[in-house]
Amino acid sequence: MRKPVAPPPTTELRPTGNRLKMSGGRPLRTDGQHNAAIHGHSMYQGRLHGALAHRLGVDILKGTFKSGEILPNEIESSSKLDISRSAYREAIRILAAKGMVESRPKTGTRVTERERWNLLDPEVLGWMFETEPSQDFIKSLFELRLITEPAAAELAAVRRSDDQVEQMRTALDIMKRDTLQTETGRRADLDFHHALIQATGNEALASLSSSIEAAVSWTTRYKARHNALTRDPVPDHERVFEAIERRDAGGARWCMESLIRMAHEDTQKTFHP
Repeated sequence: MRKPVAPPPTTELRPTGNRLKMSGGRPLRTDGQHNAAIHGHSMYQGRLHGALAHRLGVDILKGTFKSGEILPNEIESSSKLDISRSAYREAIRILAAKGMVESRPKTGTRVTERERWNLLDPEVLGWMFETEPSQDFIKSLFELRLITEPAAAELAAVRRSDDQVEQMRTALDIMKRDTLQTETGRRADLDFHHALIQATGNEALASLSSSIEAAVSWTTRYKARHNALTRDPVPDHERVFEAIERRDAGGARWCMESLIRMAHEDTQKTFHP
């Protein structure tokens, strides 16, 4: 008869708790404050489960908690972090929905293998860029964009409506005025790509829009974080827009492919300045 395999030892969660408290978390009950804080308690717990999922997610992505490791159990963790057990369970549910952990009776919550993680979840992409993403991961995002966005631009040139053209024009005007160095300009960049994907009229492709927009957003922020943009990418967007406006499907595809390749080259310069 086979002997049961003992689960691997749990990983200490204290560093996560400390970082949560340093970033704005605090014990929910202190002497003399309990009655006054009853209303705020539930609101804080509601915010805290998201903050805890965020912190655990970042720690998993950067390897503090490795695949196969068991996270500290619910009772232990809720006590150390001074949060309710329900808030901790909700944080684990968030991570499980993203494929990053799985909970099993008697063995606890285990970090899953990386290939099961939903790396295209916009929230997970954001967490990834709080770590130092590898060159291979950055390259994979640009490869994803090369597979999807040139085809989307080609479809948009054929199927776009006049309203969608105006949405892209408005976004482009803001990008030219405010530049991609500003939050307003980066938001307009996302609006441009969103309008373009919606203009394809392809429901399945549109379902990828949040992931593609997140990839656009975080790679743009990544370039700006390491170095000022040395080349203005707005003219690349203008060429895509002009091709879509005149319904030049082949031109739109070529211009979008050129835009993405140039953006990848700009990003590579942050690794090899």
